[in-house]
Amino acid sequence: MNRFRARTALSAVALIGVLGGLPGLAACSSSTPPGKAGTSSQGPDTAAMDNPNLDLGSSLGSKPAPDFRLRNQFGQPMSLSQFRGKVVMLAFEDSECTTVCPLTTQSMLEAKQLLGPAGSQVQLLGVDANPDAISTADVLSYSRTHGLVNQWNFLTGSLAELRATWARYGIAVQIENDEIDHTPALFVIDQQGRERKLYLTQMAYSSVGQSAQVLAQEISGLLPGHPTVASQQSLASISGQGPSDHLTLPSASPQGGTVTLGPGQPRLVMFFATWLSEVANLKSELTGLNAYVTAARRAGLPPLTAVDETVVEPSAQAVRSYLAGLGTKLSFEVGLDTNGRVADGYQVQDQPWFALVSAAGKITWSHDGWLPLPALQAAVRQHAAG
Repeated sequence: MNRFRARTALSAVALIGVLGGLPGLAACSSSTPPGKAGTSSQGPDTAAMDNPNLDLGSSLGSKPAPDFRLRNQFGQPMSLSQFRGKVVMLAFEDSECTTVCPLTTQSMLEAKQLLGPAGSQVQLLGVDANPDAISTADVLSYSRTHGLVNQWNFLTGSLAELRATWARYGIAVQIENDEIDHTPALFVIDQQGRERKLYLTQMAYSSVGQSAQVLAQEISGLLPGHPTVASQQSLASISGQGPSDHLTLPSASPQGGTVTLGPGQPRLVMFFATWLSEVANLKSELTGLNAYVTAARRAGLPPLTAVDETVVEPSAQAVRSYLAGLGTKLSFEVGLDTNGRVADGYQVQDQPWFALVSAAGKITWSHDGWLPLPALQAAVRQHAAG
């Protein structure tokens, strides 16, 4: 494990250098993203422009995209210029990210799928933006845990090579408070190697599919014949489903069934994703929570329910297969958040994420990351009366 916690991919660093001074691009957070003053490639869409969790893209004109030469997850040398003739989606990704990067890569993959057969004319590229995890093994591990090994090329190189590439694209990368912080940027580059649009991923699980549709629509306009985009969902803001809502989620159990959430009793809810196995001993962490369940029963603490963030998993079946392979039965239920609305409603900003909910349906405590059992019990005991 690296000495830095490579969890966050949000940045408040401007992209003025690469964008030529475009306004409204000073921050990449959950605040109103760039592109709201413009229109999507579908034409004016007031609902989409009012969606704070969706970036409709900022035009970069048609200036040449800076070339670079790095290595992919298989150690093969690659350059941007070798993909001339294809539309390229180029994203800068932390190879150990557990926040916004999985949302970006999932939207890239879904965008290509939405184009159907025309997706063969689209190349997905990632460039590592974690200065502490730049080996081929690092980018291969990220690709494997996210089901992307043969779906894209995740590029890395020496730190000097990466820094040069970040600088050419105006990507800010820094280590702050032992966490990796970088600009969550995705560029669309046309067949002639020209920069067309910049997108900044917002920290909202429910908007992954919408982001994919926006990307696919933009790319469709660059491809011959402008292929039809398979999804035409509304781009209006999607409401979250929070602790005050009565919810029924599909169960991750191989036997099926459902998992319920909502007010009526205090509850500890733990959000996670199976790809956390890349950066932690996920099996040990999950099975270790059985001890919390036992202790909670004895001490009268709120019961535990887990929610897998399935919207950024390869599939629900991948989740079920992972849990079935733990070798130890979990003493708590695991539900599937298939559309991201639950994570957004519970204000999840990272994986794993703990939220303690009162019987009235109020979040009284939340925590980012794993905790030893004594610390978890102490925190729950302290805040359970809230």
